[in-house]
Amino acid sequence: MDLSAYAGSSRLDDAPGPLTAAVDVAVERARTAGAASSHHLNSAGSALPTAAVVDAVVAHLRYEERVGGYEASAARDADIEAVYAAAARVVGGAVEEIALVDSATTGLRVIIDAMRLGPSARLLVSRSTYVSHALHLLSIAAGVGTELVIVPNGQDGALDPAQLEELLTGGDGHDDVVCVAHVPTSSGLVEPVAAIGALTREYGARYVVDATQSVGQLPVDVDEIGCDALVTTGRKFLRAPRGTGFAYVRRSLLDSLSPVAPDVRGAVWRGEREWDLAATARRFETWESSVAGRLGLGVALEELLARGIEATAGHLVAAAAALRAGLAAIDGVIIQDPAACASGIVTFTVDGVTAGDVSRRLAESNVRTVSVPSSHGQWDLGSRGVPAVVRASVHVYNDASDAQALLDAVAVIAGARG
Repeated sequence: MDLSAYAGSSRLDDAPGPLTAAVDVAVERARTAGAASSHHLNSAGSALPTAAVVDAVVAHLRYEERVGGYEASAARDADIEAVYAAAARVVGGAVEEIALVDSATTGLRVIIDAMRLGPSARLLVSRSTYVSHALHLLSIAAGVGTELVIVPNGQDGALDPAQLEELLTGGDGHDDVVCVAHVPTSSGLVEPVAAIGALTREYGARYVVDATQSVGQLPVDVDEIGCDALVTTGRKFLRAPRGTGFAYVRRSLLDSLSPVAPDVRGAVWRGEREWDLAATARRFETWESSVAGRLGLGVALEELLARGIEATAGHLVAAAAALRAGLAAIDGVIIQDPAACASGIVTFTVDGVTAGDVSRRLAESNVRTVSVPSSHGQWDLGSRGVPAVVRASVHVYNDASDAQALLDAVAVIAGARG
């Protein structure tokens, strides 16, 4: 197979935007310690950080060790402020529209809860919704009577904008909330988020995007998407520490949101029964956080911006396409990605072998993937009757040896079935 996508200079004609520069895989590997110890193809789970990210975290923890947590945090106020600015640059928002959170799940929960949905509201959701977000939405629907509608997919496996428009036409726009996962946990699908945004603006619905699997690997611009809120995590394609993430909340939506559990970080208690919320998206934050982790997030964001989001996206899409083609050529391997897949994620199964067994056997060959069960995506994998998939996800530190190791190991597993 042609593995030229891993050389750092290839591009696809249908890549998401022109490459501003080639990704230098050798440089990325040199500053990524874990790239030398395994064939790490699990960026969609938790990517390998660079040495600079790790150094930023460890240095601050050492500083806390010497002077104390509060004192160390106060000394880094300007650096933490820079994290908000970098996050805003990555997604195209304003600094005051950014909140730092400990996970995408937390960000999605506090934003949705702040909408104070009732029985007159409707949740229009994509089949690509991740388990934690889905369970939260199902809990709201069961608890307060909010209607929850799963929007059908089109033939390409992505949410069908025509079906969404039909639903929006039949509803009361201001009470509709559209929730979409840009890229799901269960495949390399990329949802048509901009087309969805055009519809939500036309019909006056609120629009929330789970960009957990897209920020850091694909161009994400909140104005182009047209979303009112967007949430992502640090640990995946951003290559930041675990326990970090950020949310974007458009100013026009922010003023209508009241957090269910305001915190001293996001509100001022000014009287016996009165409090004022922060005027910015920081109203959703909590006082306690990992300052070291957030500093690491800031380094990771700056590294992405320096490398170039378009270049990163073009490289990852091309690399995944090459990997997908190589896997498809192995007898007994079934690619489980839908037609609308243009990301750095590849999902597959091997006939006669469970996804969990495949992933475990790959690990024995020092190839890091993950098995995603249908319980993590019932509206997607469950509806397709797929019990689980093996998910391989590339990043800029993966080279041809990583891809070849996966293909060789999968070929052995598939060949030993009978």
